[in-house]
Amino acid sequence: MPLWAQLEADLLVRLEAGEFDDAFPTDLLLTREYDVSRHTVREAIRHLNKTGILKRERGRGTVVNRAEFEQPMGTLYSLFQSVESAGVEQTSRVLRLEVVTDTAAASHLGVAEETELVLLERVRMAGGAPLAVDRAWLLYELAAELLDVDWSHTALYSELERIGAPVPDQGWERLMPILPTPADRKLLDLKRVDAAFYLERLGCAGDRAVEWRTTTIRGDRYRFVSDWSAGAGLHLRPGPV
Repeated sequence: MPLWAQLEADLLVRLEAGEFDDAFPTDLLLTREYDVSRHTVREAIRHLNKTGILKRERGRGTVVNRAEFEQPMGTLYSLFQSVESAGVEQTSRVLRLEVVTDTAAASHLGVAEETELVLLERVRMAGGAPLAVDRAWLLYELAAELLDVDWSHTALYSELERIGAPVPDQGWERLMPILPTPADRKLLDLKRVDAAFYLERLGCAGDRAVEWRTTTIRGDRYRFVSDWSAGAGLHLRPGPV
């Protein structure tokens, strides 16, 4: 491996061990510690920045980009529970809660495009700071009672269970990196160059589609982890053409 890649690999080991939790060393300190050129150090740091493990901050230099919340992939989860299980209060600010028709959502839910749906659009907050912009479409015939819910501190699946509606117990989710739209970027308090995750989820109760959901979530506050185990298969879902 080139020298910068060797340095990157060693720094990754030390990062995973938590060695730099308090502070990440300056380029100058690394050149002295590893006895390499500043160009080698900068190239290694550039790659770690590119992968999102490190980030440059004005006035602070290079810092470790520690996600606050972590979620295993391949499981049906609640963003509300993911945040609250970390000891942080999750609240929501509702942007839209109304009856709509939506061609794309109806297609995913397997119903006619003129079918009435309940749209719940929220800014999800963790510890008072924006974490995600969440949009969920549900069949009006199942979710009409959700129009009267106070969404400031509750979870969608909990409310579905409360009103006796089908609660998703399976489905699929697709995760992509994106640059958010200007509107979502403003809601999430992100800079123009900040990336985010974009999630699409079809939640089903048995064979019946219950919710279609899209979520734009800050990449610097949340991360997904895949746990590989013996005998587990990998399934790739083709992206949109």
